[in-house]
Amino acid sequence: MNEDRPIGIAGAGSIGCFVGGMLAASGRRVVLLARPRLIQEIASNGLRVSGFDGPERMVSAERLNLSDDPSILRDVQAVLVTVKSSDTGEMAELIARHAPADAAIVSLQNGVGNVPLLRDRLPGRRVLGGMVPFNVVALGDGRFHRSTSGDIVIAQDDAGTAARLSVPGLAIKATSNIDGVQWGKLVVNLNNALNALSNIPLRQQLAQRGWRQLFADQMAEGLAAVRAEGIAPVSPTPLPSSWMPTLLRLPDALFDMLLGRTMKIDPEARSSMWEDLQRGRRTEIDYLQGVIVAIADRRGLEVPLSRRIIALIRKAEADGKGSPGLTPEQIRDGSTSIELPRR
Repeated sequence: MNEDRPIGIAGAGSIGCFVGGMLAASGRRVVLLARPRLIQEIASNGLRVSGFDGPERMVSAERLNLSDDPSILRDVQAVLVTVKSSDTGEMAELIARHAPADAAIVSLQNGVGNVPLLRDRLPGRRVLGGMVPFNVVALGDGRFHRSTSGDIVIAQDDAGTAARLSVPGLAIKATSNIDGVQWGKLVVNLNNALNALSNIPLRQQLAQRGWRQLFADQMAEGLAAVRAEGIAPVSPTPLPSSWMPTLLRLPDALFDMLLGRTMKIDPEARSSMWEDLQRGRRTEIDYLQGVIVAIADRRGLEVPLSRRIIALIRKAEADGKGSPGLTPEQIRDGSTSIELPRR
């Protein structure tokens, strides 16, 4: 990687703007391929990134190269792909046409299907999988706040891409098992939909045993499906994935003590899927619970909770009224009068 060439953020949303802002605040050259609304927001206010573990950093718009024209990627040393999974194919086509052939392509996306798709659409290029463990909340006026803990992990390569991308305040670590890491994150990300349906902050949700028991049952379905595929998931937290369902079912006081030692969560942190519902955007439910259901269909497994959550999220998408604010009982037992969409 040539340090004189910029780093491209392809599809700058909450994660992309936070990562790009941290890189730029540390003196790296950054180009942001983003939608016009976000470009105008940053052009008017600058880009401010903050987190629970450090001070706010301000990057003036003049220090960033912002555009909705993909030719902005023409001389980048690396492309960090941060679009929703449903947009990966389209972004791959733009990268193929505009980014240099020697640029590293790093997927910082949810789900497990993005890297194979990028490699299929970008033959001969260096494509690395990645995992972002933390949430970023868009606060408006160019402000992006990291609300949970953890370090970015990307696939190890001979060029040492992880170390070359790391900057103070944004550690990026290498792993020789990115597939296991991404599957482990997918299982944890099954809570994204629960949080979106709850309409309460993550910390408040995890403080309630009813929600944790629901999450535990959802994780149990996910782990059973992943293991049926012969995959050993690697937990994105210090706790092994196999322990998580049992630990989630602990009494509130014990779980709170455990959570405080392993993960930091801002009081107002919420999942990206909650934000999608609030903004009337299509969610990534097909790339999370949808993956578990697809495995279950192939393997003859029962995953009723995953199926119901998909239906509830699709109904919320169709209604366009944001989070429905359901209780764990409404999500779990199906006895509510909620009319689920047919598909």
